[in-house]
Formats: sequence, structure tokens, C-alpha cells
Amino acid sequence: MSCVGEQFGMEFSLEEIAGCRKAQGLLSMELELSRLCDLRCLYCYAASGKALENELSLDEIRFIIDEAIGLGVKKIIVLGGGEPLLYPHLMDVLEYLRGRNLVVDLFTNGQTLNRELADKLFALGVGVALKMNSRIPGVQDRLAGRKGAHEAIGRALENLQTAGYPDSDHLLAIETIICSQNIAELPGMWRWARQNGIVPYFESITMQGRAVEYRELEVGQEQLKKLFKELACIDREEFKRSWTPHPPLVGSHCARHEYSCTVTSTGEVHPCPGVDVSGGSIRHTSLADIVRTSRIFRDLRNIRDTIKGHCAICELGEVCYGCRGHAYQVTGDYLAEDPICWLKHPPSNS
Repeated sequence: MSCVGEQFGMEFSLEEIAGCRKAQGLLSMELELSRLCDLRCLYCYAASGKALENELSLDEIRFIIDEAIGLGVKKIIVLGGGEPLLYPHLMDVLEYLRGRNLVVDLFTNGQTLNRELADKLFALGVGVALKMNSRIPGVQDRLAGRKGAHEAIGRALENLQTAGYPDSDHLLAIETIICSQNIAELPGMWRWARQNGIVPYFESITMQGRAVEYRELEVGQEQLKKLFKELACIDREEFKRSWTPHPPLVGSHCARHEYSCTVTSTGEVHPCPGVDVSGGSIRHTSLADIVRTSRIFRDLRNIRDTIKGHCAICELGEVCYGCRGHAYQVTGDYLAEDPICWLKHPPSNS
């Protein structure tokens, strides 16, 4: 549900982010193509399945891409909203993006990612984040809401690796939602990904969309703290990588609200998938005006000044402000302190 950037830091430098804020522009944008999906993942933020009425046309998608470029965008993350491989004009969109020299990351569940498509993605230089929540067939299939999902993900991974992923110019990542069903196996998955040159993109679950129907997915604060610390130890001792454990992203920071936005498949502009509050529609207002004048974007662009609670005084405040999506979904206030963050409590020995 988030962009895959530099692990152990932000995907853009503090200087780039400061410049973007000053110019009231964008550095990246998350783009939904359709809510159509061939899985019914229990945790899906968008509760995807069927395409929505009045989804953006290909011309509208090209128009919003051009608007984003005018605001300084360097990277587009294609989310699909549902499953982007089912969108009939996917290659048109990807070719349009790459033709404008944008960095492109594609998030996919891999169910239909065959060898031919893997070769095309590699030739275009598109980074791929494969949604993989478990290496145990029964667990993966249950979380995906469809039998056989695990097997299809395995085929997709093999096709991507055969095509040449990963290398220095072709990112290959796995996107993994931390939930109660998979938390015990995540240290092993992290180690496996590292050993295979795959970026492990692990993030805390946000209880929204379909997830609200499955409260058993939720993971407690102490469980998260223990997992993050264990993964930090694995990286430090086995892979010579050091980072400070804190939610919501393992080994990375989220600062997207200072430089990014999400455009939904119907043209609504949200701060991110977790804060599913519209700042306006690109069908009625320019992207520039939405980013620069809507209240929610003003609040979050100035997050270091507007944030509340412990997040406002945290020692990591220069690079982290917690998960705004989690704060919003739990409290109804996207500026509230992150309810899942353990740093606001006195440290324990665990």
C-alpha cells in the first residue's frame, strides 16, 4: 500500500523533500488504475474486487501523469487499486511513464504474471513489488482469499528472476503485510529475501477496507516491537545494515505526505492509501490546486508543526512521524500520535 524506496531511509533526500515542500510540488505519486482484482485479500485497504463505475479513462490517466510531471514528480508507483495486471491498458500506461523518464514501481499480486510479461517489464526498466505475505501455501492462500494464490506467486517470482530481476537497474521487492497469521515466519522471510537480493518491504497492517471484517489479523504493539527488533538484529549481524526499529515500515521511514499523493481509480486525490480522505477530484480541480490549497494536504505538508501527542516531541521526529493512516483509521484524526508506536511508552527489556 506504500511505495518501495531506499530501505533504511527515505526514497528522497531531506534536501529534495525540503525543496519539494518549498515549491509546493510533488516528488512521487501513487496511481490506481482500477479496483478490478482477481483476489479477495483479507487485509485489502480498498476492499477491491469489481471495477468501480466511472473509473479514469486512459486519456485522463495520461493527463494526470502530465500534471504530476509539471509539479516535479520523478517517480510513479502503480498500485492498481485492485490488480494492475488486469487493467487492459497497463502497458500503454507503463510505456507512457517510461517515455517521460520517470522511475516506475509496479505492485502486483502476480497471479497472471507470465514469462512474456516479465520480459516486457524488465525491458521497460519497471521495478516490481510482488505481494507475498507467506511462504506457507495454506497461510498465503487464506490471506489472499483464493486457493492456488501461493503457487501463482511462486511462478511469478520465477518468471521475474528468469527475466533478469533483480539487478542494479531493476528493483525486485516483496510487499508483506504484518498480521497475526504470518508474524512467526517473518524473520525467516526477511532473511530469505535478503539472501536473494530481494527488497523486503514489510509494513504494519492498517485496519481499513476489508480488514475491518477480520479483526483477527491485528497484531499487538508488543508483538510488533519484538518483530522489528529481531529484524533489525538480523540485518545488523548478518547483512551489515543498521537501522532504528520503529513503525510502520520495517527498516525505513515514511515521509510521503511531504512530497507525494495517491490518485484513486475515480480521480480522487488522497494523501496516501491509509488516509483515505479526498483533497479533491482531478476531474474538477487541477492537481496543483489540490496539493497546494486543500486543508488535508496543507496539514500534512506541514506535519512537523501540526502533528499531535508524543509524535510531536519524539526524538526521531526529523525523519519519522508515525503512520498517519493508522492514526486516522484508529482515532479519526490524521494528525494524532501513532497509536501502534511503542516509542511513546517507557522502554522495557523486551
